[in-house]
Amino acid sequence: MAQSTSKPTVVWLAGIIDIALIVLFVLIGRRSHGEALSLAGLLTTLWPFLVGLAVGWLITRAWRHPLGPVWPGVVVWVSTVVLGMLLRLVSGQGVEWTFVLVATIAVGVFLLGWRAIAALVRAVRGRSSTSANPSP
Repeated sequence: MAQSTSKPTVVWLAGIIDIALIVLFVLIGRRSHGEALSLAGLLTTLWPFLVGLAVGWLITRAWRHPLGPVWPGVVVWVSTVVLGMLLRLVSGQGVEWTFVLVATIAVGVFLLGWRAIAALVRAVRGRSSTSANPSP
């Protein structure tokens, strides 16, 4: 019973974390380049990456296993960067190879990093509950 009530919460939380980290990535990038932190500027830079993120979630059906660092984590990461860059390119935004490299690393650290931490926490909790309740 607890599983069915907590799963939607985990899915929503995972989606919110992914979105928040992409917003943070964009804010850091705009700030580091001295660009204005206006809502219009933020949204202009943000939307291609959010579309890539959403497509990654759809491709992997991330709502089934939202905390998976490999599946859906890697696909969501790659989709966010690749589609984000392609959409930036077709919308006339800059796409320099150094930006692609930095974005690939930063978005990877963000989207895979929190999932890896969640997996580690689950593993530690699983071990501690197993050792607290040994099998007969």
